[in-house]
Amino acid sequence: MTGQLHVAEHSAAVRAPVPDTRRAGRDRRRRTAAWRRTGFGLLVTAIVTISLFPFLWILRTSLMSSQEFAQGVTGFLPKHFTLSSYADNLSDQNFLRPLLNSILICLVSTVLSVVCATLAGYALSRLRVRGAGVVLGFVLFAGFFPVLAMVGPLFLVYRELQLLDSPAGLVLAYMVYTLPIATWLLKSFFDQVPRSLEEAAMVDGASRLQVLWRIVVPVAMPAVFTSAIISFILAWNDFAFATSFLQTPERFTAPLAIVNLGQSQFQVFYNRIDAAVVLITLPVVLLVLFAQRRIVSGLTAGAVK
Repeated sequence: MTGQLHVAEHSAAVRAPVPDTRRAGRDRRRRTAAWRRTGFGLLVTAIVTISLFPFLWILRTSLMSSQEFAQGVTGFLPKHFTLSSYADNLSDQNFLRPLLNSILICLVSTVLSVVCATLAGYALSRLRVRGAGVVLGFVLFAGFFPVLAMVGPLFLVYRELQLLDSPAGLVLAYMVYTLPIATWLLKSFFDQVPRSLEEAAMVDGASRLQVLWRIVVPVAMPAVFTSAIISFILAWNDFAFATSFLQTPERFTAPLAIVNLGQSQFQVFYNRIDAAVVLITLPVVLLVLFAQRRIVSGLTAGAVK
């Protein structure tokens, strides 16, 4: 009888459900991964909100009328949305001329920077130049050199060359700090282009420059496009060189012209100033949004062999 009891207890123990440790571990990992994704999403949301809040506040102020702004009305949204500040800037304040000046100067400096950077980057990548590493290191050093430290020497040089208060002088100044980063980016991409493409073209009788412009540049178009966008943005956002070298209001660029906007004898209308800030920010935002894929491909194409 006792033996039968032991056998029954053993059978019951065998039939008892064994806890599934593997399933518990998978559930635990899933919960941990879900918490991590949630935390990462909240962190990204907080960062994006903090980053966009100043621009949203500027946009909110630019949509207020001068009367509402003068009353000191508080609140996240204006009571009455109006585009009067934008109309005043483009008509009464003549902000359209500085915008056109900025577009022209930035386009010229961008084209010159990309052409010179293409030639310099290809030479450093393909030609046997003595001290190429030193030259590339100097280029990188020039790219990180403080802009304000270059204002004094450039001012003295421009005074001797009579380039002060001249768009040409501003174009050359912009090339000083757009050319290094464009050269470094294009040189890194040219290193990844197969030499067999160039050798095949040179066997067929093409010169080195023909190989560069007809074979290498089309292949490296993502990097060229990225260099152009970065150079344009750097030149578009400049204030230090413009305020140091320009004196005539008709030649002011957009960032420099904002200083004189919305100022009266007794009050500063920040709604007009913020409207001008929105006007000069939107082109850069739209450019980056429409070209973000090319920017990412250009920045990462030369990173992996």
